[in-house]
Amino acid sequence: MKVETISIKNIKVQQNHILKNILHLASTPNQNTAQYQQLTDTLNKIVATIEQICDNLQITPANLANSSRKAYSWFKFLTEEQNLKLHLISTYRVQQITQQILSQVGQDVVEVMIEFTNLAGLYQGKRSSKVAYLKINEGFINASEEVLQALVRCMLLGKTSASTRLIREFASSEEYSSVLLDLDLIADVIAENPQGNFYNLNDLFDELNHEYFAANLVKPRLTWSQIKTYRKFGHYEPARDRVVMSTSLDHVNVPKFVAEFVLYHELLHKYHGTKWVNGKRMVHTTQFRTDERKFKFYAEADSWLKKLASHQS
Repeated sequence: MKVETISIKNIKVQQNHILKNILHLASTPNQNTAQYQQLTDTLNKIVATIEQICDNLQITPANLANSSRKAYSWFKFLTEEQNLKLHLISTYRVQQITQQILSQVGQDVVEVMIEFTNLAGLYQGKRSSKVAYLKINEGFINASEEVLQALVRCMLLGKTSASTRLIREFASSEEYSSVLLDLDLIADVIAENPQGNFYNLNDLFDELNHEYFAANLVKPRLTWSQIKTYRKFGHYEPARDRVVMSTSLDHVNVPKFVAEFVLYHELLHKYHGTKWVNGKRMVHTTQFRTDERKFKFYAEADSWLKKLASHQS
């Protein structure tokens, strides 16, 4: 029996309220601790309420109507402290960049409204004589100063080929797609089954753990996902301690070492964790890349993945 989709009443109103709180909190470089705690409490309360509604209806958040599901995923994403921290930092940085750019071109805007959210596109911007309204895809929360400047310039002053190139390059990066995949997977119903049609992730993990981690790595949750990922074939979710692998690798034509390499890459994320440098999240450190190249079929696997990505694009 097909379960009909459910819309959560006033969910957009709640999201707008949270966005205003974030904008207020991000107006200074050092956040007010009491206000930050109040924001996290509100986010957790909203998520718990939505999950309770779903539970009462005997559905999961995946059964929510598209707009409600996207809002829920966004709320849930921000309940993870690192994500909220990065979101606030990026909102503050965009505020500063916007004021600088408007000042440089001799334009005064009384109010700057900034939203990082899970948009369908990359960004939306509009401006009146009083207000600059900038809406940016959540995937840009880990973007460099240069990319954020390009976004603001495109929204306020119009597109240029240089700015568009910077934006599109970042939008095709792993930093960007990791955030989008995180948001997608939050409400996605996955029967956590490590057994695929051709490869069992438990078996692959045991071999990799023995060969590269001296059998000392605690096994995360392992599962295959149906989500199409194009340039990204695996994803490690620290909050759930879960590795999700694309089913495009679970195929008779894909060599075992290719699936192993992607799983190894995601296990390295668990092993190394996340480093923070000057407020920027670093997941691919020098040590990470050094360890990644220890994989015995590194060059062959890398070549295979590039070929798969080109066929999917």
